[in-house]
Amino acid sequence: MSTGQVEHHSLKRVIGRRVLLLFVVGDILGAGIYALVGKVAGHVGGALWLPFLVAFVLAALTATAYAELVGKYPQAAGAALYVNKAFGIPFVTFIVAFTVMMSGITSASAAARAFGGDYLAEFVSMPVLVGAFIFLALVALVNFAGISESVKVNVVLTVIEAFGLLVIVVIGIFALFAGDGQPARALEFHPANGAFLGVLGGTALAFYALLGFEDSVNLAEEAKNPQKDFPRALFGGLIVAALIYMAVAFTATMLVDTKTLMASDGPLLEVVKVAGLAFPPKLFALIALLAVGNTALINMLMASRLVYGMARQRIIPGFFGTVHPTRSTPWIAIVFTIAVAAVLVSTGDVAPLANTTVLLLLLVFALVNICVLVLRRDEVGHDHYRAPTWAPVLGAVVCLFLALPLTGRTADVYVRAGGLIALGVLLWVINWIFHGRVTRVDPAKITSDD
Repeated sequence: MSTGQVEHHSLKRVIGRRVLLLFVVGDILGAGIYALVGKVAGHVGGALWLPFLVAFVLAALTATAYAELVGKYPQAAGAALYVNKAFGIPFVTFIVAFTVMMSGITSASAAARAFGGDYLAEFVSMPVLVGAFIFLALVALVNFAGISESVKVNVVLTVIEAFGLLVIVVIGIFALFAGDGQPARALEFHPANGAFLGVLGGTALAFYALLGFEDSVNLAEEAKNPQKDFPRALFGGLIVAALIYMAVAFTATMLVDTKTLMASDGPLLEVVKVAGLAFPPKLFALIALLAVGNTALINMLMASRLVYGMARQRIIPGFFGTVHPTRSTPWIAIVFTIAVAAVLVSTGDVAPLANTTVLLLLLVFALVNICVLVLRRDEVGHDHYRAPTWAPVLGAVVCLFLALPLTGRTADVYVRAGGLIALGVLLWVINWIFHGRVTRVDPAKITSDD
């Protein structure tokens, strides 16, 4: 590619600190909090805000690694870029990119199950699995038609998602002043498997609601001053999201008993229905469906484009890089990712699929924390945020610990995650047989549309 071409395809640095902060918050908010409040309550009882607090603290450790690496390498490629720079092993770079891609599909699958549950039941009655399949079909059609993502669209969806959560927070404030609900229930701690394992299991699941910050690193190439703005936006976004989550969790457990929350696919809808402050349940259900649907759509768009990018780079069979002649969308990659999501939706409910997402990304996060230490030897010619060494060290340990079965994950979660990674290995081997050994992987070209 000539110099002129590189300049032509370069992304413009137009995103300021405030918009970047909104992007981070928008990446974090979504299906997790709307769907998993009740599932987290099943681990700890009434004090379901506690796992969200612990998850925030633990996520912040890994965020320090991302903040340093984005400052050093402000490119839109994320974990695969850092692993490639740290180790330079094509297969490892590919597996990390593939794992991130598969985590997006499992996340979308969890969102699809949530979409087909109680929120959708406010409008139409059908089995959850049928609703999930219909939703995936709609996602496939939108993906096939093509979507031009923009800052304005993301801002609008972020506002809608945040508005729904703020409705819950306002309901909670109103309930406290009106003397409704049982605030003491938010301090009740009834873990099913003991205090430590209860909090550990709840934290591992609550982690799903905070994972979105990993996607925000892809905006580094379009930020005006990523070295200074990204760390502030990242930590600020995590704090804002954590405060909203804990307020929502406190309100939910104050107004709705734990058993009802646990049994519901739309736990926040239960809060709206019993609230003293009237808010139309159908309107809230629509907001929740938009939030959950947005999470799935963004994840499936990302996944199909990563498959397409890998095929272009001849890392996986080139067949996956086929573009539709009229829509100019990677239709084979879209069919592949939707097919994987459909299989996943059939294998488990929201919580197991969310747990699979968390497990996959915890392994990636552990590597990112290691990468930031390895890459300390690589000096760059500009100032950037530097994480305190203990933070990524502790972050790597915590991520690996949370990936253990001690969290209460069932065997099917590990089988599902192992099967998805094995699929990546299979595609790599097939590609090696037909196209030969891959000697170089460029993460930036996998994730870009150039």
